[in-house]
Amino acid sequence: MRSQPANSIQHSSFNLEHFFELSADLFCIAGYDGYFKKINSAVSKVLQYSEEELMAAPIADFIHPEDRNITALYRHELIKGEPLLHFENRYITKNGDTIWLSWTSMPVPEEGMVYAIAKNITHKKSEEADRNKLISELGNLNADLKQLSYTTSHDLRSPVNNLLSVFNMLNKYHIEDEEVHRFLAILKSGIETLKDSLNEYVDLLSQNQRLKIEKEEVYFTDVFETVTRSIQTLITDSKADILTDFNALPTVYFNRSYLESIFLNLISNAIKYAFPGRYPIIQFHSWIENGECLLSITDNGRGFDMEKVKDRIFGMHQRFHEHNDSKGIGLYLVHHHITTMGGSITVNSEPDKGTSFIIRFAK
Repeated sequence: MRSQPANSIQHSSFNLEHFFELSADLFCIAGYDGYFKKINSAVSKVLQYSEEELMAAPIADFIHPEDRNITALYRHELIKGEPLLHFENRYITKNGDTIWLSWTSMPVPEEGMVYAIAKNITHKKSEEADRNKLISELGNLNADLKQLSYTTSHDLRSPVNNLLSVFNMLNKYHIEDEEVHRFLAILKSGIETLKDSLNEYVDLLSQNQRLKIEKEEVYFTDVFETVTRSIQTLITDSKADILTDFNALPTVYFNRSYLESIFLNLISNAIKYAFPGRYPIIQFHSWIENGECLLSITDNGRGFDMEKVKDRIFGMHQRFHEHNDSKGIGLYLVHHHITTMGGSITVNSEPDKGTSFIIRFAK
């Protein structure tokens, strides 16, 4: 075997030293006595101390006071010969800032030295803290919204029950006008549906099942009939023509309450934003394509400019037409219900030509 030339060894050592100094990571060699023995310039740059200052004091002096005990425990294991991988602790810089370092350290017992590399992860920790704060705030907001939903649903049941009592009293009186009978029947049916929905929401919230929405096999026709029965007066007064074709896909595995809300919002929106002088035509069609379950809902209403509204279509409180009863909540709820169940929804619309929604249900 040919021996390596001496100048080659020197050249290799020079390259290693060059690498040691230019690395953005913190390279250091520490003794078992707890002092730095050799550091690269990145250590001084990050901690803002000179090399002399860092070498003159115990390493523990630079560690955040709250992390010194846990660091000492891991250091004890390290000098027993156990490598330390991805250990995170905090250091205090010369100007008092706190930084986070992630260490990979390898002990060499025969030398009484520890060879270590650290990465500055302060930015990552800051992002984690911001994310955890946001999650906490969202959790609190979710709890508040849940309580508001529970309170609203619960408190609305009393006036609904009072209205039903009025209808029961009216049944005792002789009303000869058939038209009045028909209107009262429609009103009573709508209020009974509202009562059932409120009871279901209260039960769902009280059982703390909001985060686990149950799925079941739901017939599109059943949902359609339930929803249209609850808004029959609106449909009749608007002279809306609603066409359905559920033959190719009669059922879907979904949450029934969510599907009823989707149907209700899309039908009522189509009627609410009908083109002036044109009776609403709303078409439902379900089918299977490439193994996916799809549902389209199309209307001939006012429509809107897709280029102008862009990604605001399903946003909270977004309104694209002026209407006294518009709150900008309907499409937000539709999108929420579908995406919560793992599906997706797309929309295509043109001003004065109507809007088409396509729902893709999760497999």
